Amino acid sequence: ILAFSRIDASSPVWQHHDYDWWQRLAENFEHPLWVSLKGSYGVAFWDLIQPAFMFMVGVSMPFSYGRRSMMGQSDSSRMLHAILRSVVLILMGVFLNSIRDERTDWAFPNVLCQIGLGYFFAWLLLNRSYSVQVISLLMILGVNWLMFYVNTPPKDFDYSAVEAHEEDGEVFTDRFAQWSKNSNTAYQFDAWLLPKLRSADSDAETSNATDDSAAASTADKDGSEKLAQDSNPKKPALLRRLLFSNPEPYRPNRGGYTTLNFVPSIGTTLIGIMCGQLLLSGAVPAWRKLWMLVGAAALCYGVGLLMHHTMCPIVKRIWTPSWVFFSGGFIIGMLALFYLAFDLLPFRRIAFPLVVVGMNSILIYMMGQLIRGWTASQILRVHFTGLIEAVFGSTALDPEWYAPIVESTGVFLLFWLFLFWLYRQRIFLRI
Repeated sequence: ILAFSRIDASSPVWQHHDYDWWQRLAENFEHPLWVSLKGSYGVAFWDLIQPAFMFMVGVSMPFSYGRRSMMGQSDSSRMLHAILRSVVLILMGVFLNSIRDERTDWAFPNVLCQIGLGYFFAWLLLNRSYSVQVISLLMILGVNWLMFYVNTPPKDFDYSAVEAHEEDGEVFTDRFAQWSKNSNTAYQFDAWLLPKLRSADSDAETSNATDDSAAASTADKDGSEKLAQDSNPKKPALLRRLLFSNPEPYRPNRGGYTTLNFVPSIGTTLIGIMCGQLLLSGAVPAWRKLWMLVGAAALCYGVGLLMHHTMCPIVKRIWTPSWVFFSGGFIIGMLALFYLAFDLLPFRRIAFPLVVVGMNSILIYMMGQLIRGWTASQILRVHFTGLIEAVFGSTALDPEWYAPIVESTGVFLLFWLFLFWLYRQRIFLRI
């Protein structure tokens, strides 16, 4: 839909469709530049995808924990599995983050990295009482809010140097200045950490560029003696060449995303855990569960809006506490809707296509990141052009007509058919 809406306004396709209507629709399929509040009360659908992932990870955790308990796994085994899952998710995210780089790019904005970084901490709160979980949620978000609040950018801060622009709404000049793009506490943490996860030469270059040369090492020309303060400098130098060898100097994330987003996103996962425990509970009647979900959705939504106007703005890109509650309201509402349709009403069969995707959700995400373009060009266009044009007409794969929609839909259908085959074979990618 987004690609279709970006077809030039002079294209003949707009003689048959309302250009302005498609532009308004497309706004829901891209991320806002900074503030994630659409109008006064709404949100872009695209902004809800990542919190929905994290929320559903939380919802599934009580079910996974219960299944492993029934299998007789010990507490230590379950804890080890949670740690292993965290590490694997982080490494998968780093892998996806590096697919266009010459060397491994140790940065962590990817959704898999964010889930992995927070997974174990959320797991530690699994099967606790609701009071403990709510207090933990408030403490996590409170500490995150305080970290930002006490760190106001100087009045002469050069926002343009970090690709933040006031005209795009990325810079706050009022009491919310601490949550401006690439000038906040989480950004400063990345500016300290991420250069250390690159090659010695790129670290030195970044340090010089940011007037932090005092922290740079006295490396020789090939950088092999970086970290010479160590009692045995050759070992860390070798380790750095093996693991942290990306020669590109650190640059601020152009979208403003930060590593420390995982801290408040633990709250999103924790809200999912509480909802999962509710669904799993045999002591609460089904219809009461529905109304509890609806009430929780309304409460989170209201708290998020209130915080937006009083404590911190709703910004998904730095996962503000207000965003945790605001997005949580929408996602709990969607869970309530699905629970009503597929558990309380006789519409479970309709959910089957979603079940197929959900059973291999990480796999289809990886496929979308890695082979979506190849599937479109080498499978869909090579082998199915004739069929598509025979059914939908000669303009179906014309880039000035319907190709953006037909290609995306066709690729998803091919992915789904592959996942359906895996489903029939009982093959599931699990971590």
